[in-house]
Amino acid sequence: MSKKIQNKTNIYSFFNCIEKNFDKATRFIPIEKGLLEQIKECNSVYRMNFPVKIGKQIKVIEAYRVQHSHHKLPCKGGIRYSMKVTQDEIMTLSALMTYKCAIADVPFGGAKGGIKIDPQTMSEENIEKITRRYTSELIKKNFIGPGIDVPAPDYGTGEREMSWIFDTFLSLRPSDVDALACVTGKPVSQGGLRGRKEATGLGVFYGIRELCKMKEEMDSIGLEVGIIGKKVIIQGLGNVGYHTANFFYEAGAIIVALAEREGAIYNKNGLDVSQVILHLKNTGSILNFPKAKNIKNTESALELECDILIPAALENVIHINNANRIKAKIIGEAANGPITPEADEILEKKGIIIVPDIYLNAGGVTVSYFEWLKNLSHVRYGRMEKRFNENMNARLLQVVETICNKKISKKEKKIILRGAREIDLVRSGLEDTMINGFHKIINLKKSSNIENMRTAAFLLAINKIIDSYEKLGIFP
Repeated sequence: MSKKIQNKTNIYSFFNCIEKNFDKATRFIPIEKGLLEQIKECNSVYRMNFPVKIGKQIKVIEAYRVQHSHHKLPCKGGIRYSMKVTQDEIMTLSALMTYKCAIADVPFGGAKGGIKIDPQTMSEENIEKITRRYTSELIKKNFIGPGIDVPAPDYGTGEREMSWIFDTFLSLRPSDVDALACVTGKPVSQGGLRGRKEATGLGVFYGIRELCKMKEEMDSIGLEVGIIGKKVIIQGLGNVGYHTANFFYEAGAIIVALAEREGAIYNKNGLDVSQVILHLKNTGSILNFPKAKNIKNTESALELECDILIPAALENVIHINNANRIKAKIIGEAANGPITPEADEILEKKGIIIVPDIYLNAGGVTVSYFEWLKNLSHVRYGRMEKRFNENMNARLLQVVETICNKKISKKEKKIILRGAREIDLVRSGLEDTMINGFHKIINLKKSSNIENMRTAAFLLAINKIIDSYEKLGIFP
């Protein structure tokens, strides 16, 4: 297992952070240590090195696929493309996926994949070659399939790469009628799901919104109930950060600062997210946005006054050296592992409520589950019931107009008569998942007298995994 690196301060590896949080939760479980070790360890680690011709040269590509848990199948987890990919990182992310799936009540074991390349410096043709070869390597070792292991997008990948994975799988498994379900995050034209792209950001919004509805919790940190008027800072404007910012802005929150790699921008009266994104597209940077103050050090933006701080980029951005300067009252972990264990303790003593990553950013895997189900059922959501619902709504409307002796306006009729579209059903399912998950964590926190949401979330996940093993007859 990965070790803690010693220096002037304790710098934790990503995997070490997860281990420490797992161990905190196990204090509340009266179960044999060996069984907990089985849950903690990765079941399968596949490291591969394969050659790909890039231009006139042959390059050896380093890649991974880790299956953390087989307590439920298939395994599920994204594939990331980055020069920072390591076995430790992929193992950690696969473990997080196991716990996220358990909390979100989706029947998957956790997995993760990674290829050590920089997609920003490579041509589309070469990225496609590497993606297809990686997929064929997974197929050879039975590390991909609708009932085995189902990848999804992650850092550095998207619909395009998932489309190549599906096409490669289908070409090598042409008789598999469920081939569409071998990967999620595909384009809608290839069995993808409307609402998948913004799912993680929307899940972050739903989770924090649920916390902000709780008067007891808001009173404890001196805030009013609700999202409207809350001052929000978001670090990272990738897919997750952008959609998170957008949903908060639309709900009436005040986005006072946005941070990216090159720096941050700040306006105490609020930033228009869509205008910032337009500025980013036009100039290549969020800096020098009109009527906003530039902050050259991205980390400094985390220390500004706000109600809600949302790290949506990298791990370990809040650590022992800056935790005391964090002024937020709520931290929502949209990124994986943005707070080190030492910083966690400091923030907890300050009374800051932390909504943990293993719950808060589970929106992506939740909607991936919906896509997987859609692909297995071979029918899009809404096809069976949409027209029926519209007809029933029309009849009900006629009865209401007759009884009330009043005509309803065309605009209101249009809203009432519309049947649920696929995206409506997806968002409804995601909202239900995030709300249920939040209250299970809060209820367990209270009933077990646990100090914070993170430990309660880990405990909830571990209990669910133990329950699954017991049903399989693996544990006595």
